Amino acid sequence: MKRFAFKMKLMPGNKFEYASRHGAIWPELKALLSKNGVSDYTIFFDEETNTLFAFQKQEGESSSQNLGHNPIVQDWWKYMADIMETNPDNSPISIPLEELFHMD
Repeated sequence: MKRFAFKMKLMPGNKFEYASRHGAIWPELKALLSKNGVSDYTIFFDEETNTLFAFQKQEGESSSQNLGHNPIVQDWWKYMADIMETNPDNSPISIPLEELFHMD
């Protein structure tokens, strides 16, 4: 199992809206992620910089970042685009992070 981390940027003042939307994550999106080997998906928030830090475990080579072709993911991106920094296709601007240390 691989670990994968990335960061995204939330627009100021949207912390509670972001948490609310993820608290009611669509069942079909959750099922898609699980079906594609994504587990232990956690997102943290740095209030000082409005940075979201995401961590997930993944089976195989896929991660949530590789599912952008799926209509469910594209609809989620549209749903979240008003509160996050996004690319022209509504995907969140996501910056992969290099793992430098891990302790079990």
